[in-house]
Amino acid sequence: MKTYSYKDAPLAVFGVPFFHKNLNFQRVPPALRETLGGDMERLGSRCPGARIGFRTNASEFSVKLTFKKLTLDIGMSLFAGQSIQVMVGERKTSRLIGLVDPPNYETTTIEKTFKKSGEMEEVTLWLPRNDEVIDVTVTMADDALIEPPTPYACGKTLFYGSSITEGGCCCNVTNNYVALLSRWLDMDFYNFGFSGNARGQLEMADYINSLTDVNMIVMDYDHNAPNAEHLQNTHELFFKRLREKHPTMPILMLSRPDFERDSDGVARRAVIEQTYQNAIAAGDKNVYYIDGETFFGKTDRGICTIDTVHPNDIGFYRMAETILPTMQTMLDSIS
Repeated sequence: MKTYSYKDAPLAVFGVPFFHKNLNFQRVPPALRETLGGDMERLGSRCPGARIGFRTNASEFSVKLTFKKLTLDIGMSLFAGQSIQVMVGERKTSRLIGLVDPPNYETTTIEKTFKKSGEMEEVTLWLPRNDEVIDVTVTMADDALIEPPTPYACGKTLFYGSSITEGGCCCNVTNNYVALLSRWLDMDFYNFGFSGNARGQLEMADYINSLTDVNMIVMDYDHNAPNAEHLQNTHELFFKRLREKHPTMPILMLSRPDFERDSDGVARRAVIEQTYQNAIAAGDKNVYYIDGETFFGKTDRGICTIDTVHPNDIGFYRMAETILPTMQTMLDSIS
């Protein structure tokens, strides 16, 4: 048998900034986590959106996952928050063949074996959202062929936002709106959702600006702004800081889907729309806006969340369907 670490070619890691420099799954460097404060030490260390890809004709292979520790999440099961989702086949039509899932919150190393056809196929390991991953290995027979994964058809989009952006609270990691868009468009991405801690800090905008492989940005942090006044004081400034480095990059602004939940929902939405309108008035031809009120549709809106805030799988699917045409337009503008 032969074993590959996540650091070893031909395995390839997607969705982790500066991976080839740092060789870990941390999204945010330690110095910036300290500067931002709050819960960023924990959130910046975990890796929603990270994927490991390869191609193999192995009819059987094992995946071993090791966490630093496991923590309880009242809104997401172990299946949803602490499991690798193993997908096989071309990304747009890939199929789930199983999970590398811990049996409890005390078991931090888990290994599972999977079977597939003996044909050469794409394998994508979608890493868990909720806790820090410190190791992943793949084992297969010595005579099995293994190759690098197929490159993504579309370049890299960065999604910056709240726990919703991060994937809370879908039942599997590929069911959130970011992952769905990635699969449907065969699009690589960074998930910069930071639960409760994405507040339009300019230090984060500067970090995003340092990522030279990003070609589109989605701003989706409405929920993390404490109030409409905070959004007023940060939203346009954050957008303009991004524009300093990326004057023509497509940027999409989203408002929150549950705008009607409290009294300042309309005011918050107006702030985001004003940022958009000001950009248009200034001659910006690569800025886009989608009103979050449209995400859940008009029928059965009440069944789209688990707690009136975080989307369930239905809510995420409706969000992705609504955003898809705009994302396609943005991609067409840079092709």
